[in-house]
Amino acid sequence: MAVTSAPPRLSVIVPTLGWSRWLTECLDALHQQSDHNLEILLVSQGDGRHQSRKHRAEELADVVLQLDENKGFATANNRGLTACRGEYIATVNDDAIVDPDWSDALLSALDSDPDLAAVQGINLMLDDPSRIDGAGLAWNHHWQAVQIGHGKPVTTLSSTPTEIFGVSATAAIYRRSALEKVSGRRLEAFDPRLFAYYEDVDLACRLKAAGYRALRVPAARARHAGSVSGRKLAGGSATLIYRNRLLVLAKLLGRSIWPRSPRILTRDIVDLWQAAARRDRAAVAGILAGLAGALRQAPYFAHFGPPTIPLAELSRFRVDR
Repeated sequence: MAVTSAPPRLSVIVPTLGWSRWLTECLDALHQQSDHNLEILLVSQGDGRHQSRKHRAEELADVVLQLDENKGFATANNRGLTACRGEYIATVNDDAIVDPDWSDALLSALDSDPDLAAVQGINLMLDDPSRIDGAGLAWNHHWQAVQIGHGKPVTTLSSTPTEIFGVSATAAIYRRSALEKVSGRRLEAFDPRLFAYYEDVDLACRLKAAGYRALRVPAARARHAGSVSGRKLAGGSATLIYRNRLLVLAKLLGRSIWPRSPRILTRDIVDLWQAAARRDRAAVAGILAGLAGALRQAPYFAHFGPPTIPLAELSRFRVDR
């Protein structure tokens, strides 16, 4: 797929550390899209391991961007964003395999509604496609960002396009002009301080605060293996998840975080107690490190104004989980 001088309709960014055994299949699936006017940007991070896998993947990409070390999912996507040329921009995990009409269904939705900043389909579990991996971002009553429908049968979801709080960067398409509005023309849309996890939640918050909407389009399907890279991070993903959740909430809620802090922290305390009860030392250490990291970095995220999104609007996107 040669890159032409005319800008493509869609740019697809695939960050990778080279660990995913589904990377080649991921890129092959992008080549099978019914909307062929796209470019694929592979952002390769890390050391020289799995070189044969990387070389095969690089042959399938239109643009290969190399980062010498793992700088995180946020920075990798930002690197792709600064280099891409499309009117619309997709982020696709290297362990996600999209259906042939995935981009066509999502782009049709974006074309039909200029207020949409981002769209995603239904991401299914790769090892059990009858169950949902995620169908958009929502908030639970403990102010955790959750994947809608995770683990439930796909039949529990409506077949009608539905507004959601935001999209998961696992497999989603964003409108370039919306990203420019919240991040500037350099398109460094994901906060690099978050490294990985909650970086797409933070972006969803900023797009919503700017007046945009997000939509789930059930006709678009992808299969997702799960967090391959997260399981290989030193200390696991718990540190980043527990740290970043609190930092994003500090940025989102402003001074309104204080009356909600008991409910927020109760969930973390319960998770810590459960990890200790099952003698999961790695989880205990990860949660504690995450809470300590949030405490250290909160001054750089928190503000003393009102929530960036009205609480009544946030309440529209609550789920029971």
